[in-house]
Amino acid sequence: MDAPEEPLPPVIYTMENKPIVTLVHEVVGGRSLSPGQAPLLLIPALLGLPRLHSVALLQRRERLVLLQSPFCLYLPKNVLTGFLFIPVVGAGDQNLFTSIYPTLSQQLPREPMEWRRSYGRAPKMIHLESNFVQFKEELLPKEGNKALLTFPFLHIYWTECCDTEVYKATVKDDLTKWQNVLKAHSSVDWLIVVVENDAKKKNKTNILPRTSIVDKIRNDFCNKQSDRCVVLNDPLKDSSRTQESWNAFLTKLRTLLLMSFTKNLGKFEDDMRTLREKRTEPGWSFCEYFMVQEELAFVFEMLQQFEDALVQYDELDALFSQYVVNFGAGDGANWLTFFCQPVKSWNGLTLRKPIDMEKRELIQRQEATLLDLRSYLFARQCTLLLFLQRPWEVAQRALELLHSCVQELKLLEVSVPPGALDCWVFLSCLEVLQRIEGCCDRAQIDSNIAHTVGLWSYATEKLKSLGYLCGLVSEKGPNSEDLNRTVDLLAGLGAERPETANTAQSPYKKLKEALSSVEAFEKHYLDLSHATIEMYTSIGRIRSAKFVGKDLAEFYMKKKSPQKAETYLQGALKNYLAEGWALPITHTRKQLAECQKHLGQIENYLQTSSLLASDHHLNEEERKYFCQEILNFASEQTDSPGHKVVLPMHSFAHLRDLRFTPSNAVVHVGGVLSVEITVYSQMPVPVHMDQIAISVHFSIEKNSYRKTAEWLTKHKTSNGIINFPMETSPFPASQNSLPALELYEMFERSPSDNSLNTTGIICKNVHMLLRRQESSTTLDTPSGVALDDGAPVLKCCSVTLEPGANTITFRTQAKEPGTYTLRQLCASAGPVCFVLPHLYPLAQYDVYSQEPQLHVEPLADSLLAGIPQKVKFTVTTGHYTVKNGDSLQLSNVEAMLILCHAENKAVIYSNTREKASDASLRVQSSDKVTSISLPAAPAYHMIEFELEVLSLPSAPAAGGEGESTMLGMTEAQRKSKDTQKAGHCMATTDHKSSGDKGVHRVPVVHLSTVIALTFSVPFRTTHAVLSAGTRKYIQVCVQNLSELDFRLSNSDLVDTGDSTDLQLLPLNTKSQQHICSQQSVFFVWELTWTREPPPSLRGRFSMEFRPASEERLSISLKPYTYEFQVENFFTLYTVKAEILPPTGTELCRTGSLCALEVSITRLSDLLEVDRDEALTESDEYFSTKLMYEVVDNSSNWAVCGKSSGVISMPVVAQATHRVHMEVMPLFAGYLPLPDVRLFKYLPHHSAHSSQLDADSWIENDSLSVDKHVDDQLDSSSIKSRGSVHSAASSEHKGLPMPRLQALPPGQVFNSSTGMQILVIPSKDDHVLEVSVT
Repeated sequence: MDAPEEPLPPVIYTMENKPIVTLVHEVVGGRSLSPGQAPLLLIPALLGLPRLHSVALLQRRERLVLLQSPFCLYLPKNVLTGFLFIPVVGAGDQNLFTSIYPTLSQQLPREPMEWRRSYGRAPKMIHLESNFVQFKEELLPKEGNKALLTFPFLHIYWTECCDTEVYKATVKDDLTKWQNVLKAHSSVDWLIVVVENDAKKKNKTNILPRTSIVDKIRNDFCNKQSDRCVVLNDPLKDSSRTQESWNAFLTKLRTLLLMSFTKNLGKFEDDMRTLREKRTEPGWSFCEYFMVQEELAFVFEMLQQFEDALVQYDELDALFSQYVVNFGAGDGANWLTFFCQPVKSWNGLTLRKPIDMEKRELIQRQEATLLDLRSYLFARQCTLLLFLQRPWEVAQRALELLHSCVQELKLLEVSVPPGALDCWVFLSCLEVLQRIEGCCDRAQIDSNIAHTVGLWSYATEKLKSLGYLCGLVSEKGPNSEDLNRTVDLLAGLGAERPETANTAQSPYKKLKEALSSVEAFEKHYLDLSHATIEMYTSIGRIRSAKFVGKDLAEFYMKKKSPQKAETYLQGALKNYLAEGWALPITHTRKQLAECQKHLGQIENYLQTSSLLASDHHLNEEERKYFCQEILNFASEQTDSPGHKVVLPMHSFAHLRDLRFTPSNAVVHVGGVLSVEITVYSQMPVPVHMDQIAISVHFSIEKNSYRKTAEWLTKHKTSNGIINFPMETSPFPASQNSLPALELYEMFERSPSDNSLNTTGIICKNVHMLLRRQESSTTLDTPSGVALDDGAPVLKCCSVTLEPGANTITFRTQAKEPGTYTLRQLCASAGPVCFVLPHLYPLAQYDVYSQEPQLHVEPLADSLLAGIPQKVKFTVTTGHYTVKNGDSLQLSNVEAMLILCHAENKAVIYSNTREKASDASLRVQSSDKVTSISLPAAPAYHMIEFELEVLSLPSAPAAGGEGESTMLGMTEAQRKSKDTQKAGHCMATTDHKSSGDKGVHRVPVVHLSTVIALTFSVPFRTTHAVLSAGTRKYIQVCVQNLSELDFRLSNSDLVDTGDSTDLQLLPLNTKSQQHICSQQSVFFVWELTWTREPPPSLRGRFSMEFRPASEERLSISLKPYTYEFQVENFFTLYTVKAEILPPTGTELCRTGSLCALEVSITRLSDLLEVDRDEALTESDEYFSTKLMYEVVDNSSNWAVCGKSSGVISMPVVAQATHRVHMEVMPLFAGYLPLPDVRLFKYLPHHSAHSSQLDADSWIENDSLSVDKHVDDQLDSSSIKSRGSVHSAASSEHKGLPMPRLQALPPGQVFNSSTGMQILVIPSKDDHVLEVSVT
């Protein structure tokens, strides 16, 4: 049965080193087969196998057992459909299967099937293609075998038996044995195929119907699974019946194959998860679990589900990484000890074949090192990523892998020879880069430099480390020890791999060549460095390019090429400064100083040395060394004595503060000003400076006339200290110099229900935080600081600056008035000058020249007229020197008096308010001039003294009488035309109203200067006429407007008119009254007369006053007077109202109509005041028209009917007119009576007025009310009449309108005012009606 030996096709090996798929052609050979034997090997041609499976092909000289062949799924790029290769074990009639196999292999993959997976994964449409293998019992899976690649998913038994005898003799027994074997191995996925052939039926005449054999098979073997037996009719014929049979058979076969595969795949995944959950148990092996999960990855890979396969390797990667981290934390697993073996080989990653079988076998045997595991794992990830067309992720993962491997070796404490890890990283970087270059074209590589530049940079760094380690960078070259180390490193690389042996620029050859000689190393290192810098620059990562350049600068310094190193060092320093890295800044500056010293750049070297001398990150000896370098240069005699080296001061010393004396930085011409500065030296040793100078800029302001001593004092700082920040921060653009975050809460609410929709945080100064940093200038190069040689300077010579704070004082004498600005600070030591070019904040002092001035200021908050008060006089001497005998002349005015005392004192102050001396003052006063003899005082001093003044306002002019009479009067008092006048002593003459205060301005003349003093009148006085029937009273109200308390005495009211019958009887019991601030005092007099009352009263009120706090005054004060005039104050009419309850009741009830009777009585005969337009004459007597109005302001009564009317009142004493109307009380209780008002009813001036009926106007209620209506009139009633009037005016357009004139309040006396009447509730008030809507 063995076929002759012949060359077998190449195969791919499984995890168990067994062939899994043949790639070329099926091997059937021409050998004969025994009857009933299935073919030994039936393999369909594979479709679109990826390049992955054509690598690492091995020849095996043995028979192929295709039961071990796995399935393989081919998917196009859109991953929508695919081909699934499933192992199928065949049994039964081999010749039958051989005949129908070609048709079966072609038809099976044509129709797609939907593959539904568990855990909610998306379904896929796939095409099925199977590998058929002859059935053998030893090939069935054993108990506990977790292999998925060699698992038989479906068993098929083929037969074309149509004879009952043959079935009973052979086929039934064969089927029984076949099923027993399957049951013994727990295999439930099987199918019986009965092939019907019409040609065989014709040869046998005694055969049963076609269904007989099928029914017997189903009854014998498929009782509960009748669908497991199918019939295939004439499979080799070309007919519709045959095609239908094929379609049904293929559908059943596809369904069973897919169900079996899905079921077994899910079971394998569950077993794998169970194994992973046991990882905490003793004896669990990561390598064994690795092989299991990788088998699942192989399955997905052959299904071309590369993403799912990649997930399996990522999970293995993460699991192993977590164990390594736990080991570093002290929680180690036993199996990790296998990976802690010393590293003996460092040949880098192997990415040119999909499966590195050598490393895989090491993992399987638990003999792999950490680098072996990581290399194999990453190689598999790389292969899958390239299949997914994600080469740039390979570069990203490779960089992370290389860095993490370095850390994992340290955590696991793995022994690694020096330089071995550098070799492994270098080779791995180049291997990844070349692998990516082999998959992408040049345009793609150039456009994705950002993904690969990290590998270039890492390879450059590791090659540099190898160069230093092997002595290839030293001046003398490598020694014997370096050579031995190089040989050991090259030995650890091993032999070059066969796949790269023919590559000219393989990583192996590059590393070997770079370590072979100094020249070769320099060439490779420079090529890598320049390439890396160019890549970083092309993608805009200037910072990273500068850092690589710094490493290159160190290499150039080792090679004694400082001119090449300087540029790279400056670039690196610039980036360190921008980001605020303190230690790298110090280290780079040291390298830069060495470079500048070799190049002879004196000025740059001195500046760098000053920065290093003030750098606290250096030790004391290093700082002293750089400081001494500066001092040595300063002590040398230069060839050009005039040449100076100008350096910025921020590295040498820091100006902390500046103090002016005097503190306000204001000094007069000839005065002395001192400037004291505090300089903090940052040098480690005392430094002797030849000179420290401050340059001064002088300017004259255009508005220099304002720069008086007073103005300068108000606009200058009081303490005289100016604090300076650091001139230049050591880290100009670091995070320390950025402004603080200004974060604010933000809430957005719904406009409908005010509910909170969103909330967040807003940064309001984001424009400051994200603004672009200037990067065009070099930070550590001289900034072109220039000395201001032509400007005047303040200087101190021979100053030694100790480390720390130093105080230096400059003194100057002011010569010319103007503003002096301190511009520049310069400290010189020989030819070296440390310059602070600008002083900020601005430091200025002012020199002024001033004319003599007089300033008058009251000591109290406000001056009061009528009482003596103290005023402070301040004489500023300015540039004039006051001598003995000089006097101050004040022109007196009538409105103000200066009170002279026997002794007056003056105090002399300097312009800084320091007391100089006391002196006596002599004051001489005449009618018009007051002369004050001043004490002797030097220039730019102040003489202060106090004098008492008294304001005596004069009487008002005739033209101002109308204005003065209206001050402080209410609206009602204005209508009565009462007037008030000012007396000769004290009144409100020429005062201006300011709120409730009157003020009086008194000019004081000094030379050509007028100084205004404001005096406030302390009182406001008003008067009122009070009536009680025909008796009259005068009330005077005095209100204190000032903040002082006064004592009032001797109050008096006299009639200044010609009436001799009028007497004023005082009703005031106290002779003295105490009036507090903002309070009022009332005085009352009763008016009596013997004959007919006069038409008017002219009164003058007077009182004496003095401040309550002073018992005795030096002078006697004149009394306060107030004049007024009252006209028509006598009573003409009395009004009496009476409300009567309804008939039959004793009391008024709410809601009931009551009678209101109003009586109006005339008290006198015809008087002069009655002669007006309303007066009419009849045969018997005169009469006048009056209008009455009943108004209830409190809304207690409802007036029924007309509330007003016009009556004709006889002008005869005791003439009475009664008016009856009805009112209704609205509330219960004691209610005040409604108000009754009287008006004079004046006809219109037109001639047609006599033709109009007055009652028609009353009926229409359209009256024209005079503008002098009493303020006590009800505003609502006026508004109502006005509204009707507007309607009536439109109706009676062009008709004359009558007018109303209110009677003065003194002429009408209402005797019912204040009366109340009892109103009881109605009987049904307990009933409460509620309306519910």
